[in-house]
Amino acid sequence: MEITLWIVQGLLALAFLGAGGMKLVTPRKRLIDSGSGMAWVNDFSEPAVKAIAAAEVLGALGLVLPGALGVATVLTPLAGIGLFLIMVGAVVTHIRRGENAAVTPPLVLGLLALAVAVARFGPYPL
Repeated sequence: MEITLWIVQGLLALAFLGAGGMKLVTPRKRLIDSGSGMAWVNDFSEPAVKAIAAAEVLGALGLVLPGALGVATVLTPLAGIGLFLIMVGAVVTHIRRGENAAVTPPLVLGLLALAVAVARFGPYPL
């Protein structure tokens, strides 16, 4: 189970690092115009989008670095909870906007992040 958790943590970290990093470095206007499913950005200010992106990047780092370095390992399940909450917000935003097809990816990512948090707080701590 330990290997499975590390694989899930690594894949989640890659997903959130990529998505958050892209939103962090790309101007809001270009996110809207790119046609890459980022229409939700219309509902948020530039600072809000950057804050969401920064939280995703920090969450990604929190999923792997504490365990890899053996320091402050409680941050890993906390990162999982934080990423789960961000994905709950993403699901709610997509539902509110009527973007039902866009609900599945954040729902799956959120549930995986929650599973990591539960496992790392519970039977499989770092």
